[in-house]
Amino acid sequence: MKPRVLLADDHSILLAGLRRLVEEDCEVVGTVEDGRALVEAAQRLKPDVILLDISMPLLNGLDAARQIKKLVPESKLIVLTMHASPTYATEAFHAGASGYLLKRSADSELGEAIRASLRGQFYLTPLIAKDVLSSFLASSSSQDHARPSATLTPRQREVLQLVAEGRGTKDIAQLLHVSVKTVEFHKFRIMQQLNLHTTADLVKYAVTHGLTSL
Repeated sequence: MKPRVLLADDHSILLAGLRRLVEEDCEVVGTVEDGRALVEAAQRLKPDVILLDISMPLLNGLDAARQIKKLVPESKLIVLTMHASPTYATEAFHAGASGYLLKRSADSELGEAIRASLRGQFYLTPLIAKDVLSSFLASSSSQDHARPSATLTPRQREVLQLVAEGRGTKDIAQLLHVSVKTVEFHKFRIMQQLNLHTTADLVKYAVTHGLTSL
């Protein structure tokens, strides 16, 4: 039986290309274009493998991955992104990913990553393997605390991303099913914890840490 694969990226053309790359060896059970749709589809479809980008609207790929690993732990996650920074790769594996590829990786790597994940192994593109290893060897506890996941709670990251995408307080409250006051409190705490003072500062932080595709 072919492995069942779910594809997630906010670019329709790239999704179409991905489908063509994997459909010979895999069954594509669905495609989605934002992180919240991805979490919903993962729970509904329970695919064997999920290929996802980091930069997606409404909920970034890293936070979507964290939710999926709790809700559908049997699904393997492979990140396919343009982010070549070792920080992003490390963060992806912390979030539960089994593979990390760049969008400029060779086509053959995608099949290798899928097969490795299904065997319970990990796959890291050779394009950044050396940098990731060097970063890991040079890491320290102080650097670990610089990770977005170590600084903010999952709900704070959700609020931060939606603020950075230009959504109003009421809109965010409806999306997250919380009160307006709760959203305002989270925004205040985010600014306090990160020592940021304006919405522009929040947007810059979110973009820098890959929480939004803007």
